[in-house]
Amino acid sequence: MKPSKSYRVFQVFNTVLMILILFITLYPFVYLVAQSFSSDAAVSAGQVTFFPVDFTLDTYKYLLKDDSFFKYYGNTILYTVVGTLISVIGTALLAYPLSKPRLRLNKFFTPFVVFTMYFTGGIIPNYILVTQWLGLQDSMLAIILPGAISTFNLLVMKSFFAGLPEELEEAASIDGMGVYGIFVKIILPLSKPILATMALFYMVGMWNEWFAPMMYLDSRDKWPIALWVRQLVEGANNTEIGSSAEASSVQATLKSATMVLTSIPIICVYPFVQKYFVQGMTIGAVKG
Repeated sequence: MKPSKSYRVFQVFNTVLMILILFITLYPFVYLVAQSFSSDAAVSAGQVTFFPVDFTLDTYKYLLKDDSFFKYYGNTILYTVVGTLISVIGTALLAYPLSKPRLRLNKFFTPFVVFTMYFTGGIIPNYILVTQWLGLQDSMLAIILPGAISTFNLLVMKSFFAGLPEELEEAASIDGMGVYGIFVKIILPLSKPILATMALFYMVGMWNEWFAPMMYLDSRDKWPIALWVRQLVEGANNTEIGSSAEASSVQATLKSATMVLTSIPIICVYPFVQKYFVQGMTIGAVKG
């Protein structure tokens, strides 16, 4: 059947709109990449748009031989891996029982969980809680534990678990499998899409986190890369950069190159979880 005129118009309009959105989305990153491979003079003169001007690798060479850069990068990898594992496991352990209406205390606990999505204690009470009551000042746990479980992610995972067939659990229970065995051997293998989705959410959040480290980490050696980049972008004098003649020769491109390098891991991970990401968000959004 031949498409109608109105449908063809819609296709053209939709294609143009998608191309425009794609351009708006990608241009900032393309601009950063072009800047990072351009000369300092070209960037300072505002000559860089889509493509590098006076192509050079000087900025990347300078960064990659800077020990502090790899130190902060390693801290971020550690925080992200440990934090993502704790967050995904904690979210799954809490979401699974909340997805079972037969449990008596669900109606009691669920409103308290939802309440935290709309109201928080505030920065000062959180700071007092973490530093004085929990004694986590200048500790990796101060970055990971306070925001370990996101209420939004919890509710999405709860909806996914609620949509799984109850018959599977009943059959396993009849065969003598316990609650923990059902959760580990049946529920989790069926939940790969939502687990991958939550892992990506938590990973991106932890990788980009700089505010909590700024508040809780006193030791500079424990900084994540995001805080170091933030100090660099803000032009702080304590970023261990900019004192040498070599640093001053790449100062204009340093921020761009640093942001490109810190974005690469997340960009590399996303293609591997994309199919799970789309499936997990779709199922978690429509069931519950």
